[in-house]
Amino acid sequence: MTYSNSMAASRQRFSTRNQNTTSFRESKGKLGPVSNTIILIVLACLLGLLYLTQVTKTYAYSYQISNLQNQQASLQSQHDQLEVNAARLQSVQRVANSPVNQQLVPVTPTTTTQN
Repeated sequence: MTYSNSMAASRQRFSTRNQNTTSFRESKGKLGPVSNTIILIVLACLLGLLYLTQVTKTYAYSYQISNLQNQQASLQSQHDQLEVNAARLQSVQRVANSPVNQQLVPVTPTTTTQN
């Protein structure tokens, strides 16, 4: 349809004499109550999906954080055990090299008892 045909189709004709034969009607598209309800339902569903995706991401991150915290606790206890072992091994070496230990005289057993 050309512009002139579309304008002619929207004109309203009057059948009386000496009046304007052309008038333009302004048509406004309005949404009815059913359309509004459908649009609101669709928007509510979209908001629900958005909420679910955010909650799912939060739970996924909390699982990762929990695993990392467990790993940190395990590594911390292992570190503490290694510190105790290192201190124990160093104490034996310190005692062996101490000046007090150097002045000690080794004792050999002279007799043994038999039962």
